[in-house]
Amino acid sequence: MTEPNQSDATLGGHPKALYFLAFTELWERFSFYGMTSLLTLYMVKQLLLPGHAEHVAGLAALRHVFELRAPMTDLAFAALIYGWYSGLVYFTPILGGWIADRALGANRTVIIGALLMSAGHLAMSFDLSFLLALVLLILGSGCLKGNISAQVGALYPAEAESLRARGFTIFSTGINIGAAAGPLVTGGVAAVFGWHAGFGVAAGLMLLALATYIVGQRYLPASRPPGERRMKRAPLNVAERRRIWVLFAIIALTIPAEIAYPMVWSIGIVWVDQQVNLTSAFGAVPASWFNSVDSIGSILAAPVLIVLWAWQARRKFEPDSLGKIGIGMVLICLSALVLAVGSALSLAPGQVAVGWALSGFLLMGLAWMYYWPTLLALVSHAAPRSVTGAMVGAAFLSPFIAHTAAGWVGSFYDQMSPATFWTMDAGIAALGAALVFALRGPLGRVLDQPMEADQVNIANG
Repeated sequence: MTEPNQSDATLGGHPKALYFLAFTELWERFSFYGMTSLLTLYMVKQLLLPGHAEHVAGLAALRHVFELRAPMTDLAFAALIYGWYSGLVYFTPILGGWIADRALGANRTVIIGALLMSAGHLAMSFDLSFLLALVLLILGSGCLKGNISAQVGALYPAEAESLRARGFTIFSTGINIGAAAGPLVTGGVAAVFGWHAGFGVAAGLMLLALATYIVGQRYLPASRPPGERRMKRAPLNVAERRRIWVLFAIIALTIPAEIAYPMVWSIGIVWVDQQVNLTSAFGAVPASWFNSVDSIGSILAAPVLIVLWAWQARRKFEPDSLGKIGIGMVLICLSALVLAVGSALSLAPGQVAVGWALSGFLLMGLAWMYYWPTLLALVSHAAPRSVTGAMVGAAFLSPFIAHTAAGWVGSFYDQMSPATFWTMDAGIAALGAALVFALRGPLGRVLDQPMEADQVNIANG
């Protein structure tokens, strides 16, 4: 791949490459969240019903595996499928980072990922290939997600921590614009033309993401040949290995947030469909549209946070990365409590005032902007350069473990009251916040140490 001829071009103080990466993620998230907003409702209302379930290749065998503990309802089965799917989507970026670092380079790996995801969305348009579609989406996301995030981090000098964090906030705003628009478009199309038409729209949007990435190639830093990277990679020293373990600990600390927050994407949509009063002057609002609300909250929060953090940085009291992650978990806890209170005050199913749902989902979006872009920025900055792609991919271990666990937690939704369920969800986030603030000091001190410290100590003998 040739060297980019405009990689140093800037716009608004940030490299132009940032905006191409952000728009690529915008369209990719447009398709991804458009599909996932339909997924649980589609399974519960059509795919798992007689007349459809028996036509899905491999579905009966998968249900047999999941029911080894006990027979389960269709909702519980759907929650487990969603949990494993969304969890594996966040596991495969580790493999994608390894492929990019050791074999193909980030640019080629991202392109392959976009092609696999396009095929997966298209396969989702048919009952027969439902499980194959999920596999293609899992593999494609693995090639794409972590490598784009690593490319964002590589655009900034090592010392530009605050600017990098703001760059990731801009990047995450692109993600959330797509995540907000996707459910509205695919949900509207599915409501009018059927579930499979909604999934077909997602396939077209994924191809648009691929086109955006290809057009922006001239602004992106070129990947070095894999052989050159292998020859120049020095062994990690003690300080670098210690830093890697600390980053893994920080990634693990976000697991409670990644259990509690994404619950609104699966069980949350079922809760809206069953418990919230969706009537309006224009008729009933599709429940799938609520998958846009938390992303709208993130979009509204982004410019405020960019200005706030820049103002705090100038006055030397901007929260550090771990502090922001902890604040995000506190906000997740409050968001889930809003849903619990709304449920508790409802007199009957389908009568929860829509304001409770909107408030809880919007606050979740603000919480996400505090903890997830911050985690990616921290890992991309603090990881040793030779393993940046793999470490950014490793950041997705948190949602892998958490989303899989969330599928198990969500499978108990129909065995308790909605208020009790959302209170439990809030408790998970509260536990995570307590752990982050308890460990913030010792973990931060390790990250503040230069990675060259051990080499200097050895030299001084």
